[in-house]
Amino acid sequence: MVVPLKRNAAQTGARTAFKRMMKHCSALVSIASASVLSGCKFVVMAPSGDIAQQQADLIIVSTMLMLLIIVPVLFLTFYFAWHFRQSNPKARYDPEWHHSTRLEVVIWSAPLAIIIALGTITWISTHKLDPYRPLDRIDPERPVSTDVRPLEVEVVALDWKWLFFYPEYGIATVNEMAAPIDRPITFKISASSVMNSFYIPALAGQIYAMPGMETKMHAVINHEGVFDGLSANYSGAGFSHMRFKFYGLRQEGFDDWIARVKQNGTALNRDTYLKLEKPSEREPVRYYAKVEEDLYQKILNLCVRSGRMCLNEMMQIDMMGGAGTESTENRERLKYDDRHADYYGGHGSGLGDTVPASGLPARSDTPPHEADEPSDPTSGNSSSNDDPAPDQFNNN
Repeated sequence: MVVPLKRNAAQTGARTAFKRMMKHCSALVSIASASVLSGCKFVVMAPSGDIAQQQADLIIVSTMLMLLIIVPVLFLTFYFAWHFRQSNPKARYDPEWHHSTRLEVVIWSAPLAIIIALGTITWISTHKLDPYRPLDRIDPERPVSTDVRPLEVEVVALDWKWLFFYPEYGIATVNEMAAPIDRPITFKISASSVMNSFYIPALAGQIYAMPGMETKMHAVINHEGVFDGLSANYSGAGFSHMRFKFYGLRQEGFDDWIARVKQNGTALNRDTYLKLEKPSEREPVRYYAKVEEDLYQKILNLCVRSGRMCLNEMMQIDMMGGAGTESTENRERLKYDDRHADYYGGHGSGLGDTVPASGLPARSDTPPHEADEPSDPTSGNSSSNDDPAPDQFNNN
């Protein structure tokens, strides 16, 4: 015979206190969650640009299609656990059951139909939302007029700030950009050193910015407002503060913004850019009322510094079959990896300087056959693998 244990007063009090404590903890968690979520801005799902809106719609449609499988599976999991419990005499017990054609048809046909639907939607959206594809509409009700000229913005990701060129107006800005609502925008995007990702969640999806390369994106902003822009790809120490403001303005407001930049801005030439290009954090907004001709193209081709060969020039030489023995003269003009050597602790300006992207020393320019020669005891030269490695960082 089993005799039930009686709880004493201490056990009962402890149990009551534990329940009270758990109740208070649950209340605190609910309050904290509500406080955190109250500050959230679901801008990705409530954007202000047509391209971002189409992307949000694609997320919703894809999620709903997947929930057509997930929700029934979760429901049936709990239903079977409850229905076939041991204490349910109405549950049918059939240990010899092993196959059901109808069940197999449901299990395989439903997911297959959803996969086909998702594949079709993905195929269409991949081409329709291609960032390189020019816009064909302003919003679902308005197509792009043939006489509308897109606003061209040239974007350069620096360490760690954003530089925007407006070639139509001859101006440039740092960490601030604007565009008129309902006017298509054509972005040309590059970088000065490491790879970043240009992203304005309210406007469109992200696209990479890479040095020596140009990516493109077409978008439109449909509502007035101030929106956040950022880098969505980690790029070093100042990445967290690599943010900017994007202003969606009516045409009158945009004209006023252009006038303010021209009135308060300075000149942006090669020397100014080379100072701006150096790594810095929390860079303030800057305006440039005048920009040196073809400066963006020089940045894109990594030849802002005098004496450097532009990448398009080098590609032209390669396309023509190379420059033969005369190409040795171009060696010094093709050094690009030492631009920020002083900031990262490099010594000098040769190929052995510190590479900004990785923080590691570049490969030595010593010819392999010389580096591998054995030491000559009679000459006083020695080669040892035990020499300490040079300092990679010298912040002092």
